[in-house]
Amino acid sequence: MPQSLSQIYVHLVFSTKYRVPMIKKEDYVQIHNYLGGILNNLGCDVIRVGGVQNHVHILFRLSRKKTIADVVKNVKASSSHFINH
Repeated sequence: MPQSLSQIYVHLVFSTKYRVPMIKKEDYVQIHNYLGGILNNLGCDVIRVGGVQNHVHILFRLSRKKTIADVVKNVKASSSHFINH
């Protein structure tokens, strides 16, 4: 019986608007944990989250049930709302 196995790893990088350094160093851990939580809730296994004051890097394994577009849209919208409030 044929079986299809795949693992897609995604390195997502996104920045603040106009690359303004608005993420405070003391907030890194909280923001990175929040981003990891979003991806875990979407069924994407997070490997590493990091970044600096004006951008974020996320390495994760894409869920077979989600598209990259849906994951990126959800992560960016949720994280923007979290940071602004």
